Parts: sequence; C-alpha cells; structure tokens
Amino acid sequence: MLGRFEVTSLTDGTFNFPAKDLLTNIPAADLDEALSKAFLSSPYQMSINAFLINTGTKLILIDTGLGSLPSELPEILARFGKGHYGRLLENIAAAGYRPEQVDEILLTHLHPDHLGGLARAGTRVFPNAIVRAEKRDADYWLSAQEAAKHPEDPRFNAAAHALDPYIKANKFQPFMGPAEPIPGIHAEPAIGHTAGHTIYRIESEGQKLMLWGDLLHVPAVQFARPETTIRYDTDSTQAAATRAVRFAEAAREGWLVGAAHIPFPALGHIRREGESYIWVPVNYNLISAP
Repeated sequence: MLGRFEVTSLTDGTFNFPAKDLLTNIPAADLDEALSKAFLSSPYQMSINAFLINTGTKLILIDTGLGSLPSELPEILARFGKGHYGRLLENIAAAGYRPEQVDEILLTHLHPDHLGGLARAGTRVFPNAIVRAEKRDADYWLSAQEAAKHPEDPRFNAAAHALDPYIKANKFQPFMGPAEPIPGIHAEPAIGHTAGHTIYRIESEGQKLMLWGDLLHVPAVQFARPETTIRYDTDSTQAAATRAVRFAEAAREGWLVGAAHIPFPALGHIRREGESYIWVPVNYNLISAP
C-alpha cells in the first residue's frame, strides 16, 4: 500500500541481455568487474517489470512488457530471443484482476519491452483502457517518415503494431510532460533514453513512489557507475545526466523506487556512497494490507 493506493509489481518475465554488447561509456574490464561483484556474467537474465496501481477509483497499468510481440514480429524476436516473457496477463490474473478492468495505461516510452503487451494479433489486450504516452515519444516512434529513415530499426514497426488498435479505436491519448494525467500520478520528463522518456511519481497521503522506466538497465553496473550508458539511448550524454539527477534525488529524499529492469519485484530504495549508489530492496513480509 502507498497511502490509499494499492501498488502491485508485475513481472512479464526475463530475457537474455548481452550487457557486454550493449553497455557503453565503461571500460570492458570495469564492466566485467561490476558484473562479477554481483555474481553475474554477460549475457544474463534481465527482468521486465510493470506496475499496477489501484487508486480506489481507477486501475492504472504502468508499461506492459514484451507480451506476444516477439512471436508476431520476427525482427523483434531476433533482438530479444525466445526468453521467458509474455507473462504479464497471467500475473495480472494472479493479482486478482482482469485486462478489461484496466482503465488507463501509462507508458514510460515506446520501446518494444514496454508496449509489447498492448496488443495480440492486432487486437487490444486491454479493451477498455486509454493508453497514454509522452507526445514527443509518440511523434517519433509512430512517424512513418522517421521509420523510413531507419529501415533497419524494428522498434518503429513494433510501436505501430502495438498501438495501432488503440489509435483506430480513439483510445490513444498522448500528453506533453510534465503533466498529471491521473490525480496522484505525475508524469515527469526524464529524457535521454528517448526523446519523451517519462518517469511517474505516484503520490497518496504523503507517500511517494518513483517509477523509473528505463532510467537504468543494469543495476549491478549503473548504480555503481551511473555514467554507464546503453546503445539504445537516443542521447547518451543526456541519459547519463538525467540518471545522475534522479539517482541523487531519490537517495536524498528516501523515496520508494520501482523500475522496469531491476530484478523483480523491483521495489526498494537507493543509498548514496560517494559517487556511487547501492540498491536496497524492500523488506519482504507476509502481513496483509489493512
């Protein structure tokens, strides 16, 4: 519980992530050392997380994982491999909800592992949901002109494939951040990874949760070395600067944090140590919420 809001962390699964091939702005030896300290090697199984928020009046989903997208688009399957993903719906059901109950879906950005669960075989998976994303991200990833400039990049086709059923049903409503698309849920620009990358600040009764999306990808590396970037960043310099600001903010304020690629259940706090940070997972307990 976050104040009066119920927050459920959901896993869509994991996929094989080749950290050595994708992380940038870090010497290879330092990357090996950081992974080794976390008892990891490259590639490793990266989590894909989403978050379900019951405000009492609305059911809100933040991101939708990969879903069935790779099985429908061979070019996406080639990028993510077969993995163990596409489990968001069964975990929504395990949490006691149904897809048709979701009122709104807020996307952190329009990359495949964040919007892939929206559609299946051209049909809306969440038939009653309004889908929202930052307008600058939508304008770029849904642009036929931009797609034509980058025919080798499957992310444009993935975005169109996932969002077209909602666009045709007038269920896609972009916003310009910063904004408060839903009372208690604030969209804050965190650009760099993409032009409209957004993080969400969830607030209820004075309690705050920051949902970071792709503010980081490899916790074992980027908490220790926040300057580390990834090849998928639109602007890696800006992405690193945004990460530095947001890490410092979360550590200073002691906010609860959740993110798409921190190991499930992906909820915790961060503590500053010099120029680095340490991830402190929430304490697990079996006490029922009041």
